[in-house]
Amino acid sequence: MRAMKYLTLCLCLAILANGIRSQTQPPKEEVVRVETDLVDVPISVRLANGSNAGGLKAANFLVFEDGKRQEIEGFSATTAPFEVALLLDTSGSTRNDLQLIQRAAKEFIASLRLGDRVAIIAFTTKTYADRRGPAVDLIMKLTDDRAALNVAINRLQTSFGTPYYDALETVVEQIFSEKPSTEFRGRRALVALTDGVDSTSYADFESAKDVITPANFISYFIKVDTREYFESQLLGDCESAIRFSSAQIRRYYKSIKMNASAEKASRFCELGEFERLAVSKRLYEIADNEMSQLAKTSGGTVFPIDDLTDARNAFRSVASEIGTKYTLSYYPSNEKRDGSFRRIKVELKGLPAGSTVKAREGYTAPKN
Repeated sequence: MRAMKYLTLCLCLAILANGIRSQTQPPKEEVVRVETDLVDVPISVRLANGSNAGGLKAANFLVFEDGKRQEIEGFSATTAPFEVALLLDTSGSTRNDLQLIQRAAKEFIASLRLGDRVAIIAFTTKTYADRRGPAVDLIMKLTDDRAALNVAINRLQTSFGTPYYDALETVVEQIFSEKPSTEFRGRRALVALTDGVDSTSYADFESAKDVITPANFISYFIKVDTREYFESQLLGDCESAIRFSSAQIRRYYKSIKMNASAEKASRFCELGEFERLAVSKRLYEIADNEMSQLAKTSGGTVFPIDDLTDARNAFRSVASEIGTKYTLSYYPSNEKRDGSFRRIKVELKGLPAGSTVKAREGYTAPKN
């Protein structure tokens, strides 16, 4: 009997202690994943014969972040729609080929799938308080209305400068400013027809890249080779020749890292003909490198063309690649919000030998 009382007393004390502990120690909070932490990875897969691989499932992919395998949370097939920002460079040497640009752009839009949405951005010339100058022109926001897009393309104008970096920032700030709806997650792309040689932007490449990278869209460039035409207009009397802008001259000197005490020309007419060609060569090299950077890190492609007569075929290639993109998503196992760059690697599983995959190379983690 005494043992029974003792057992009852111990049981009561245990219950009481439990109650006190539950009041003094708050329950563990449930970990809730927020959608903004979800990492989207657009993917294209080619078989050994060069054709695009169709009908793939999430089980055909392995994804790694900084070498650690991640669990795939979501997967979109190639039939899911895309949102496309179409950037058309209507400046400089393209001025005489506006109709070619318009026809190629219309064919590109027509080759996209039903449900794909397109916005159009180009360059124009605007009148400011005391001068006329080039400007970025958002001529159509995202829409799937093909007739409206064609009307907008008919309104394309030309400019006497190339605010290319400003246009890249405008894509993020005015076209992709809002988070995508569920059906477009990880399925946004920039398609730019340009030579990539900026002349008049307020932004520079580094600031534009800092804006673009967190936006997580794929970048495709149809790179027009305008160098021969441009350099043919550089030589001769400096008053009648095509000129570099002061920003281009500064970019050139910065890129070749001249000694601070070295003499530098600040105006076009101070440059000899040999140096003009050297500046031009370096500016085109910079543009090529910048386009390659943006395409490679985002999982996109650069399509070089000799002139605008080749633009239609290049646009077809872009439309084909967009139409065969898969998208997978995952919550990163590294939950630190430290602003670090995380490398992504995607591998294939269960596909024939010789199959290859192309995906974005990484992303920048959010920072508190």
